[in-house]
Amino acid sequence: MNICIVGESAIPLYEQITSQIKEQVLKGEIEQGSPLPSIRMMAKELKVSIITVKRAYEDLEKEGFVETVPGKGTYISLANKERLREMLMSQIEEQLEQVITSAKSINMTLEDIQNRVQIIYEEE
Repeated sequence: MNICIVGESAIPLYEQITSQIKEQVLKGEIEQGSPLPSIRMMAKELKVSIITVKRAYEDLEKEGFVETVPGKGTYISLANKERLREMLMSQIEEQLEQVITSAKSINMTLEDIQNRVQIIYEEE
């Protein structure tokens, strides 16, 4: 598992951990059913407090992305990948709505927007 924490970021550390785990699951880098490192081990690796990792794991569990088995550990849920994809698509749609509103405010046409999106998509 490859998680990179930025201490100077405005995003809380536990949210950075949560979002990166979700992203890795979506990309297939972490398989469903895979165990997560223990809270202590993850905290030690990331050089953050145990409370930070505990909060990240609790949030992931509340959202249904991980399951904790007492005495055994925390595992990536077997039913989360499609749910995560839907959540991320919803966030992208919200961002697109903001972009379209801004584009309309400067009288960009749909064709102009589509051309810009295509250029940016092909650069990535």
